[in-house]
Amino acid sequence: MSAPSLAPYIIKRPWLRRWVQPLANWYVNAAGYRQLGLKADDILPEENDVVQLALKRLPPKEAYDRVYRLRRAFQCSVSHQLLPKEEWTKDEEDTPYLTVLIKEIETEMAEREDLEAMVVTKRQAKANAGK
Repeated sequence: MSAPSLAPYIIKRPWLRRWVQPLANWYVNAAGYRQLGLKADDILPEENDVVQLALKRLPPKEAYDRVYRLRRAFQCSVSHQLLPKEEWTKDEEDTPYLTVLIKEIETEMAEREDLEAMVVTKRQAKANAGK
């Protein structure tokens, strides 16, 4: 399942968001994945069954784009180079495409667990209904 997040708490409080936003921007730039042309969802660990299922549900175009970004980043890593600055992933391009599917799948799995754990009992007919 996905990790708990403080993001909703921070986003609801403008004063806290103004304080945390510069730190968040610094962290994203320091992570370096954008300089390799990757999106944040490209670096999610794939060993999870939920992520594997989400990858299978990706539309073909998005799946192709993801593989292209990963291969290009791997090639840059092997050659110990970064992409030219104009090819870096921009802030507005770094949109979640996989986390939406992951949340849907987690919701489906939770609903399935609830339905499978439901116990159905037969109603007792009122024995003394005619008396």
